[in-house]
Amino acid sequence: MKTLSIDVRRAEPNDAREISEVHRAAWAQAYTGLIPHKPLTQMLERRNEGWWRKAARGPATLLVLDVAGTIAGYATVGLNRAKALPQDGEIYEIYLRPEYQGIGLGRRLFGETRRLLKSLGCNGLVVWCLEDSENATRFFRRHGGHDLAEGMEDFDGANLRKIGFVWP
Repeated sequence: MKTLSIDVRRAEPNDAREISEVHRAAWAQAYTGLIPHKPLTQMLERRNEGWWRKAARGPATLLVLDVAGTIAGYATVGLNRAKALPQDGEIYEIYLRPEYQGIGLGRRLFGETRRLLKSLGCNGLVVWCLEDSENATRFFRRHGGHDLAEGMEDFDGANLRKIGFVWP
């Protein structure tokens, strides 16, 4: 019998190619039809392997979900950027490859990001997602998030409503 290893760890620069692949697949699945084609394509192209290599060394913490040596997902976390909200921490992004969704791995990655922020002294956290992203809003509600904030995100002239989910 083989044991499958599942680990959430800090990303390393040599993870950049796989993180880029996760980003492309997850964003294409999540945002095709929500974000206009041109800005979505530009975002996918901009976040190439080199971009993620720099991100792994950057000021935000980049975590990866490693399933038996394959990067199945990633999350970026740091301090809350919305000064009007009292929460200290923020999950900037949390995504899984489509084939790894729906089997509890998102819950595991989300739980680890929350524990990390708490260990860094952050009281509460916020996560923003597009209002029309049904999978994301359902995920955050199911995991105890309260949609207490809203805003707008501009995608090359297309203004889309976003929701801020918060946890104490």
